[in-house]
Amino acid sequence: MIKETDLYPPIRNYFVQQGYEVKGEVKHCDVVAMRGDEPPLVVELKTTLNLELIMQAADRLSLTPNVYIAFPSSAPLWKRQWRRLRVLCKRLGVGVLTVEGKALKVKVRLVPAPYHSRGSKKRLKRLVTEFEGRVGDQNAGGSTHKTIITAYRQDALRCAAVLKMGALTLPEIRVQSNIERAGILLQKNHYAWFERVSRGSYQLTEMGHE
Repeated sequence: MIKETDLYPPIRNYFVQQGYEVKGEVKHCDVVAMRGDEPPLVVELKTTLNLELIMQAADRLSLTPNVYIAFPSSAPLWKRQWRRLRVLCKRLGVGVLTVEGKALKVKVRLVPAPYHSRGSKKRLKRLVTEFEGRVGDQNAGGSTHKTIITAYRQDALRCAAVLKMGALTLPEIRVQSNIERAGILLQKNHYAWFERVSRGSYQLTEMGHE
């Protein structure tokens, strides 16, 4: 079973090859490396990737901007969630090193750098549109394995409600449901609630009635 001390030699050798002087266990830091007039470089080692390692790295940022975390590439959390964890470390400004295979080869996954958020206008717009499109508060925050009442589902339900007595034309559905995008809902028919009976006229399927 690999130990934290097994990670030290390959990490040390990697930075020595980059021209650093490296020493272990300096003032509670697992690895400290110095090169010329550059700020110190700190690496925190763990045999697995966990919150404790990330918190240690965040704490070391008070010493230097050059902070890495290092762990075996076989770490379960990294294997399952590496994309999200890479984004988290990027936001923190923490670098990531993985130690690969039996040869313990060091691979740089992320270089520490200040994070400048550009945001996502598209995702923000979708969030606001969904929020404003919902009527009332139909979902308990934190719900899992339950159907979420989205703005789309609410609109589909309102279209279904006006069709429960029989077929209607699209303009009639749009007016009675007060849903401007009724045509899109009926054509996409995401829930299989609607069926076209003639051009521009729709009725509920058996599933729609249910």
